[in-house]
Amino acid sequence: MTEHRPPLPPFDRDSAAQKVQGAEDAWNTRSPQTVAAAYTVDSVWRNRDEFITGRDEILAFLTRKWDRELDYALRKNLWAFDDNRIAVRFQYEWHDAGGQWWRSYGNELWEFDAQGLMARREASINDVAIAEADRWIRGPRPAEDRGREFDLR
Repeated sequence: MTEHRPPLPPFDRDSAAQKVQGAEDAWNTRSPQTVAAAYTVDSVWRNRDEFITGRDEILAFLTRKWDRELDYALRKNLWAFDDNRIAVRFQYEWHDAGGQWWRSYGNELWEFDAQGLMARREASINDVAIAEADRWIRGPRPAEDRGREFDLR
């Protein structure tokens, strides 16, 4: 049985935005199984300085990530799209085991197969220490904020 993950390419503005919001929603569950299900079984990633291949490695990576990045909350915005590719910018906040809060800024390049599963993900990410009082991302995005652009900082 072939897996399908609508919307399917080729993307238009609405379907690309829907794909981005779906990814944000999935990542905010902090469930490695939920997130990994959106990728092909042989998906390839570059995440910062790590190279990952396949769902098993994606599951292991995400488990490590959310064991370290506590109270993780994410926002993604559509940057560009074309046919079966989407570019995204994102920010997420989390704290480490010592209580230090971080805001992570990044860009992702996504490539999808015909069934709408992500076959390639390249992520460039930088972390900035923040005070808890400077946080603005607190849990999943409220419905009224979906699609809204966020500031650079």
